Amino acid sequence: MPVQTRRRSTSTESGNPLAARGSAGRRSSGRSGPGGGRSGSGRRPRRKDPIWARTMVVLGALLMMLSGTTIVGSKWLIAQATSGIEQSNLLGVAGKTDAEGGDSLEGPIDMLLLGIDHRGSWAESDTRADTIIILHIPATHDQAYLISVPRDTEVEIPPFEQSGWPGGVGKATEAFFHGAQNGAGHAGGARLMAETIKNLTGVSFDGAAIINFSGFKSVIDSLGSVRLCVDEDTPSIHMTLVDGQPMWNSDAAKVSGEKQQVVHKKGCREMQGWEALDFSRQRYGLDNGDYDRQKNQQKLIKAMAKKAMANGVMTNPLKLNELIEAAGKAFVLDTGKAALPDFVFTLRGVAANDLVMLRTNGGSFNGNDAGRENIDPLSQEMFQAVKNDNLAEFILANPSVLAGQE
Repeated sequence: MPVQTRRRSTSTESGNPLAARGSAGRRSSGRSGPGGGRSGSGRRPRRKDPIWARTMVVLGALLMMLSGTTIVGSKWLIAQATSGIEQSNLLGVAGKTDAEGGDSLEGPIDMLLLGIDHRGSWAESDTRADTIIILHIPATHDQAYLISVPRDTEVEIPPFEQSGWPGGVGKATEAFFHGAQNGAGHAGGARLMAETIKNLTGVSFDGAAIINFSGFKSVIDSLGSVRLCVDEDTPSIHMTLVDGQPMWNSDAAKVSGEKQQVVHKKGCREMQGWEALDFSRQRYGLDNGDYDRQKNQQKLIKAMAKKAMANGVMTNPLKLNELIEAAGKAFVLDTGKAALPDFVFTLRGVAANDLVMLRTNGGSFNGNDAGRENIDPLSQEMFQAVKNDNLAEFILANPSVLAGQE
């Protein structure tokens, strides 16, 4: 099946929230003016949000850099606001070719989002990517789909000359580690991971992002808190309360005081940065292990996007600057052949409620004899739908791939 890089869906099933974005009355091939408003009388009106109130939180994370119309989406303003974000080549040969649409942002956009947990004292070579998410934005640029790739998926990790890796079979999470050796660093880890995931799924990428969870706490703190729902009591294997204050277990072991294990209790509540990130890291003891962790991380992304759009959060210049500064410390981005301001400007129509969370393997472990995981046939079809930009139609035919949409 050929890759349809300029395809626009013709679905008209407006009764379904996924199909609604595919109705003919909401789409057209043209765009108007520097403000980015699209032509066509049947479109929904733009939300009255400030320029940063649309998000693209990568993990939580990347959709923090979008726009609205209170300030007409000036690329100059976007360039100023994103100037502190580190950019690097994270894709290598996994980037889209010109024939696949890599020369333009007019078609569907696919990004690889990698979450790492790296502290300042650790060597860059001692890092794995425990969170692997494919972000798919269809050619209409008005919705975003998040698909988590299980960290323990068995993959063929190709040779990588820069790090000296000869190639071999391993877990997906290990690709980042092998790519980061011998001075290749996090950028090398991302490039080998991107090539590995491209070979696994068939999806090439327009961009990529590395999100450092240790630095990501400050992004949530700049928002004040995020509202998350805990489905089951979840003990933390990473953190301890010492006299009521959270500390890493290794640090807590070195000090005295009243100590209590951190347990994330069932229910919905506002969480501070440390609590939200710790909760999203947990997988041991959960009913579905890493799949529940994937779901919780996707929920965190959506919660951050919603909070960024909340009244007053993005209209306060001081909070806005704090958020941008925090994001600059937490992310490394690669926007392929497009300049970052152009990339952000193109995605201004995606909002928090437009994030759809999907799951592989029906949300349960699909193990092999080696104790690793295989991607089932339905999930492979889902990746093919990403590649061909007909994911909405695929979901309508296979609703079991939808994760919880809180």
